Amino acid sequence: MWRVAPWWVLVTLLAGCVSSPPSTPPLSPADSRAVIERALPRNLHDRSGWRDDIYAAFNVLTVQPTHENVCAVVSVIEQESSFQVDPVIPGLGAIAAKEIDSRAARAHIPLMLVHGVLDLKSVGGLTYAQRIERARTEKDLSDIYEDFIAGVPLGRTLFDDKNPIRTRGPMQVNVAFAEQFAAAAPYPYPVTRSIPDEVFTRRGSIYFGVAHLLDYRAPYDDYVFRFADYNAGQYASRNAAFQHAATVASGIALDNDGALLPRAEDADAPGATELALRAMAARLRLSDAAIHAALEQAKTKNFERSSLYTRVFELADQAAGSPVPRALLPTISLQGPKIKRHLTTEWYAQRVDQRFKRCLKTTVQPGAP
Repeated sequence: MWRVAPWWVLVTLLAGCVSSPPSTPPLSPADSRAVIERALPRNLHDRSGWRDDIYAAFNVLTVQPTHENVCAVVSVIEQESSFQVDPVIPGLGAIAAKEIDSRAARAHIPLMLVHGVLDLKSVGGLTYAQRIERARTEKDLSDIYEDFIAGVPLGRTLFDDKNPIRTRGPMQVNVAFAEQFAAAAPYPYPVTRSIPDEVFTRRGSIYFGVAHLLDYRAPYDDYVFRFADYNAGQYASRNAAFQHAATVASGIALDNDGALLPRAEDADAPGATELALRAMAARLRLSDAAIHAALEQAKTKNFERSSLYTRVFELADQAAGSPVPRALLPTISLQGPKIKRHLTTEWYAQRVDQRFKRCLKTTVQPGAP
């Protein structure tokens, strides 16, 4: 899906994952599969295949398939794709053609030149423009792009990492996350073409989706913040709360978007969050360099152990007269060619959370009364 949800997400492989309380023994493989089976939609096609791929992801990642964790995964799949591996998107060809023209205009490339290239014959005899017009799924568009860069001189050298379909499969996993995660931990399945192509498959999307949703130690007591992080990037809800605390402590209003540093392309100057923190550097008893070094850990668990994190919350709690939140839903507007109304990360998280709570109420673990 083309959308604003974070395109570059740093993978964090840390010891331990979301798990059952220590007093709860791990579920047996049979009981784990039974928990997953109960959480799946009743009339789901290839129910056993979905169950086995979800179980395999939990098993390989050593994430406990608790009732809550399973319902969280099922709820994300339902929200993202309604359990369709490669969902059909109405009007996708027209959406794609409009986006191509829009990107060309932003890059100051004449449309005549763009359309001339798209009128070239591709694999199978159709022009690229005709194939785009007939595209029904995101994989169709991705395949067209891959055929195109394979057929033009230096195509793969110049455009291999520019495929616009950046989120894929039934869990709509970000390709950058999948590639970074696979580089840090062996992918458990044979790779037919590439990791990005694996994300289009059910097994690949579920594996990386479970990793993104659950395989990191977040300081949350409510799954709604994990759902927000799934949309905005791991630790985004924690970081949004940190920005709120920085506002309270400094008196400088900040957007609680969870992005503590500017995007790489905008990193020539400090961002708003860093400037606000620098303004109270004396009270924090930290240098500008120390503040920046701590912010560079913002997509890891280690950020919570930094002097910056601790001191900002201490000052905020003092200023507020009571503890300020340690997690907040990020304020991010979602944008993209397919989005036709105002949507936010908060909307996304709450929609998934509604499905999650419904799943918890309608399914029970084996042995429950």
